[in-house]
Amino acid sequence: MNILDKIIHRKKKELEFLKAEISLQQLKDSEYFGRTPFSLKKTLKNKSGIIAEFKRQSPSKGVINDQVSPLEVASAYERSGASGISILTDKDFFGGSFKDIIQIRDHINIPILRKDFMIDEYQFYEAKSMGADVVLLIAACLSVSQVRDFTDLAHQLNLEVLLEIHSESELKYYNTNVDMVGINNRNLKNFDVNLDHSVQLKNQLPEDVLSVAESGIYSVEDFKYLKEKGFDGFLMGEFFMKNQNPGKKFSEFISKAQ
Repeated sequence: MNILDKIIHRKKKELEFLKAEISLQQLKDSEYFGRTPFSLKKTLKNKSGIIAEFKRQSPSKGVINDQVSPLEVASAYERSGASGISILTDKDFFGGSFKDIIQIRDHINIPILRKDFMIDEYQFYEAKSMGADVVLLIAACLSVSQVRDFTDLAHQLNLEVLLEIHSESELKYYNTNVDMVGINNRNLKNFDVNLDHSVQLKNQLPEDVLSVAESGIYSVEDFKYLKEKGFDGFLMGEFFMKNQNPGKKFSEFISKAQ
């Protein structure tokens, strides 16, 4: 069983517990369920293009930074020109929490991506209830029909969709209703990183698709290389989070990347 399989197995167990604890109606009655979301499609074009991530840990790296607060980091990211904020909400493998999004929602005015392993309709109502604007659909753990149906559900809830792919075989998961396509430079099954592989995949997508380079961007040179290759957005977390002051690291990166 690879890492992704382990995560999905655990996620199914987690969802059984959550559904028993909080009903769908309770999610719909939550404070943020009726708010009008921000659009990541718009901010990717109007700002730096970077979706800056708050991530405490990962299965491949262990603890990255568990000493800073989501609000402190997200606010600093926004001040320095982030197009959006990505928040890991998976607890067991990434040390995340729904509360991380709720804590910052009223304090920033850019989109929040709920980054998790979305495998059930219930999770989309969760995302809406916690104040997320965008959800991540990972092709590697879904079927083509699930991507289509989940995209429709997300749009019914006024949430945008970032579809993540990694392999040529996953290109078939793309449909024209998807808002953005993220190409993961890191293989989720063995965590190897290859930027050129992502460029090759991007070139096989329709030209008008908003494309986001995900993971494995560790330098200004990596960022500029991917930007030159036509990527519209860049999902970056570990590069900033492994610093004691992620917000300052992001600010320094932006100044060098411009």
